[in-house]
Amino acid sequence: MDADLLPSKLNALVVIAVGITIWWLSIFLSGSHIFPTPWHVILGIVELGKQGLLLKHVAASLYRVTYGYLLAALLAIGLGLLMGRFRRVYVACNALVQMLRPISPIAWIPLSILWFGVGDLSPIFLIFLASFFPMVVGTVAGVMTIERRYLWAAENFGLGRLALFRYVILPGALPQIITGMRIGLGVAWLVVVAAEMVAINSGLGYLIIDSRNAGNRYDLVVAGMVLIGIIGLLLDSLMRSLERLDEVQWRYGR
Repeated sequence: MDADLLPSKLNALVVIAVGITIWWLSIFLSGSHIFPTPWHVILGIVELGKQGLLLKHVAASLYRVTYGYLLAALLAIGLGLLMGRFRRVYVACNALVQMLRPISPIAWIPLSILWFGVGDLSPIFLIFLASFFPMVVGTVAGVMTIERRYLWAAENFGLGRLALFRYVILPGALPQIITGMRIGLGVAWLVVVAAEMVAINSGLGYLIIDSRNAGNRYDLVVAGMVLIGIIGLLLDSLMRSLERLDEVQWRYGR
């Protein structure tokens, strides 16, 4: 571990510990018998693990996010590169992208159920929509911010269109692309939880709503929320690791 990062990581642990302490004190001082303490939440997670439900729900959510997100990345980055490079493609597609982008993925839930039924395809479609637009916008911005002198130099050296994309445009836009991918993954993780509350019978979203309906098991409700937060942090850390690639480091000051 980098010695410079150690104090920051310790500070993060202190902040988390302070948050948990405030959580426990709030319940103790209020005398609430409904909202679970941190210890009850830990016991709830252990219970889910013993029943085999923990792995089942986590795997189901990650499965849907993986398929929807990767499909969105494949199409969004390709379209974004074309929109950023070719003016005609940008003019043709930008209006539709900007019209659809502000629509909340949650608003698509009724239509997704109508089109795909109650199953994995419905949340995968919602995840695709949620992560597609941030990646398109990030990729377009990345291509458009490449300095013109790099493109002129490449053209002067006789690079063909495919070589130009491979050696100049894609590396030049990569930092912005990764930023868009990071944002898209965060939104996708939000949406899969909401979709599972309505249109599916497995996953962390389903765990939360089912625990609420099955005898007010708020310890499991909060356990599901904690698991969502922890997995979200791990996914974001995974995306942040891409920023350490040599092809991306040139764009970052530190």
